[in-house]
Amino acid sequence: MLELKDIYYKPATSRRDILNGLYLSASLGTPIVISGSSGSGKTSLVEVISGLSGQSKGEICWNGEAINQRQRRWLSGVVFQFPERYFLGLTVAQELRLGQRRLTTERQSIALNKVGLSDLDLSKSPERLSGGQQRRLALAVQLLRKPRVLLLDEPTAGLDWSVREEVIDLLTSISKEQILIIVTHEPELFRNIRSLCYKLINGKIQRITKESTERETT
Repeated sequence: MLELKDIYYKPATSRRDILNGLYLSASLGTPIVISGSSGSGKTSLVEVISGLSGQSKGEICWNGEAINQRQRRWLSGVVFQFPERYFLGLTVAQELRLGQRRLTTERQSIALNKVGLSDLDLSKSPERLSGGQQRRLALAVQLLRKPRVLLLDEPTAGLDWSVREEVIDLLTSISKEQILIIVTHEPELFRNIRSLCYKLINGKIQRITKESTERETT
């Protein structure tokens, strides 16, 4: 179980706390969907959980034990809203093998098959893939790292409706193996999956029902 207790965080560019006494717990098998308006701190929350940023106050625990920023980086995997900005490999094959010196063809094939990219040309540049394929490739890279916690920042943004449905189905499957936390401004897209829904307001997390999510979008 992942637990956030009384988390405060203020970016260097901000005069106030973006996260303000935030509490959250997440467990395997039940995805967490967190919505919020632009600037509410969704991406900051992802960065703090993943260890890319450090909280100014509060405690983050894994299975009851407090973990530091470095430990969170090992524990977590992140897929950001625009994954193409973070690709380093010149080809898909290179991208998959970054940090994976002993990656076998079998493990690579399993990861690609899991995200629906089994027929992808591995010699192709990641930048030349479609938006949906880039999102899937970024997921495959993280799955190869085997993170215990997988964080997704706007995983459906900018995708066609048909691709969105495929990505959501994929995330439902992944949530059985990793703790999954999704931040999005489109919570209504996840109403058909078994998840816990929250809203980030004034730096705090508030539990919401899926019915209220649907009302907000109508």
